Amino acid sequence: MSASPSSTASPSSRPMLTLGINASFHDSAAALMLNGEVLAAAEEERFTRIKHGKRPVPFTAWELPYHAINDCLKEAGATLADLSHVAYSFDPHHFMGERAPDQRLTLPLRPSDFAAGDWESPWDPLFAAYILNAPRQFTDGVPHHLKKRFAGVAHDSAPYRWHFVPHHLCHQASAFLAAPFSSCAVMTLDGRGEHASTSYGRYRHNRYDALGEVRVPHSLGLLYEQVTTHLGFLHSSDEYKVMALAALGTPRYADLLREHVQVMRDGQYEIRRLDLARMLGPKRRSGSQITEEQLDLAASLQDVLEDTVLKLARWLREASGEDRLAMAGGVALNCVMNARLRDAGIFQQVWVQPAAGDAGTALGAALWVDARERLQAAPDDAQAADQATAAATRVLERAAGGHAEMEGPLTGERGSFALAPRAWVMQHTYLGPAFTDEEIEALLRWAQLDYRKSEDVAEDTARLLADNKVIAWFQGRMEFGPRALGARSLLASPVDPAMQARLNELKDREDFRPVAPAINREDLADWFEPADANQGESPFMLFVYRVKPGKTERIPSALHTDHTARVQTVDSATNPIFHDLLCAVGRLTGVPVLVNTSFNVRGEPMVGTPKAAIEAFFSTPLDALVIGSFILEKPKRRGT
Repeated sequence: MSASPSSTASPSSRPMLTLGINASFHDSAAALMLNGEVLAAAEEERFTRIKHGKRPVPFTAWELPYHAINDCLKEAGATLADLSHVAYSFDPHHFMGERAPDQRLTLPLRPSDFAAGDWESPWDPLFAAYILNAPRQFTDGVPHHLKKRFAGVAHDSAPYRWHFVPHHLCHQASAFLAAPFSSCAVMTLDGRGEHASTSYGRYRHNRYDALGEVRVPHSLGLLYEQVTTHLGFLHSSDEYKVMALAALGTPRYADLLREHVQVMRDGQYEIRRLDLARMLGPKRRSGSQITEEQLDLAASLQDVLEDTVLKLARWLREASGEDRLAMAGGVALNCVMNARLRDAGIFQQVWVQPAAGDAGTALGAALWVDARERLQAAPDDAQAADQATAAATRVLERAAGGHAEMEGPLTGERGSFALAPRAWVMQHTYLGPAFTDEEIEALLRWAQLDYRKSEDVAEDTARLLADNKVIAWFQGRMEFGPRALGARSLLASPVDPAMQARLNELKDREDFRPVAPAINREDLADWFEPADANQGESPFMLFVYRVKPGKTERIPSALHTDHTARVQTVDSATNPIFHDLLCAVGRLTGVPVLVNTSFNVRGEPMVGTPKAAIEAFFSTPLDALVIGSFILEKPKRRGT
């Protein structure tokens, strides 16, 4: 194994490699840690080219993110035999509870034969069985072409320990163990986990206190999914499109929706059943014209979501006693909601984990198990921690493969947990694979493509952008999470008012979809209005900012209809080549801003490899591909 131990480990200790996995629902992903530091994290979709990795249905729960796991192990120079711990971000024992006490699960031949009983769905037993047997599938179901890094390990004699970690605990850990805060309140909002849909906690002095949860069917994430489906989009996939639509509507149905959402004491809320077809008319057919009423429904949903989250945040501020907030869960990808929460002043600072959706639970699972196990590796600290938290901490050994363990609060309601000191803070998302110039050029030659090598990639690309070209930009390590942040991006000048429409046409996506501006961190205050000095950066494109007066006409294609924009701030320390490019564009055009959108087309994930980048470049009307040190341009068409 080529990876060297972190300074947090004692010289005599064995390097502790912890692999986190998300696979239960969608956005399958893997993350790998070494002695408290994150080495790699990647989503399965970037390798298989299947959006979100898979659909969140019971029949796909067995599919593990083998390609993402393989990439993480490759980054560490490791194999399965080198792992110390495997952390899976769902707990089937918590999900099953007391059901199937005889260890047998039954399924109906036809769903219509299912009678209401202990399970919510006739397929829940299948779902639970698939996850319970994940330790076996982990070693036995590996695709043939990936077997090299998985070889020599059997599930019943594995050198690592397997941990099932509650889904919402993983969301929580992905926030507070990654945030740049030594103490903070924690709030996670998503569709559902085993039972929870919303959870609250506090991180302080290397200790996590669970402060409560809301359980399904009451779920802001599921409410957003329901409206997404009613508007003719794909749930658990297209919620971001509904957020974009909301900016075009008027919230005239907000009071009607608000009647079905009741916020109560202690961070609890209830959502009464909605019959949207009866209330507002039939479901929109996918691909059909979007009506004014449907735009207004999206705006109303957004309004109700924001109001509800503000109420929950006010309760959490008092319950936690903390003035900083860390967030995760799929709902936390709603940048308009995040900005309103930021600007409300309930918390002095709000930080959102950039892979806030289910992919981020792979990171959270690894972070949680790593922090617990590093503490146990220090005998004196572990003994004191066990004495302090014995009443609240329950760790149960399970029999799945003989090596499975469930850890964390069984219900997520209350509990206090000691953790090892942190050795890592999430400053960027560039945790995926990278490719050398040698690897890239070998592919370009093999494909017999015309290209040129640049001696100054930033300057040469800036000239193309100043000439109003649309550039595919493939540089460095791939982003972890749903946002393209200057590693796998499509870039263009925001000066041309027609650029937004051009990009949407190029990507074959809906014409209402906005694009986002990227700007160097030091230039932000000249162009946009942050809430205050503490919110003067947005490296993960998860907040909106208002454009300064007098600047709107200079970057029309980067703006929403209300003159706000979902800004990404770029730091020279975390992405120096993208920072250099923005500087070069500013010198050439006087506008140090670029439109940045993901390098993909509708229905496909972001490109992950040079081969995928080349295929996307030649199958779309992109003008140039800048990949490593190499530039490919398409010949001008006749008559242009």
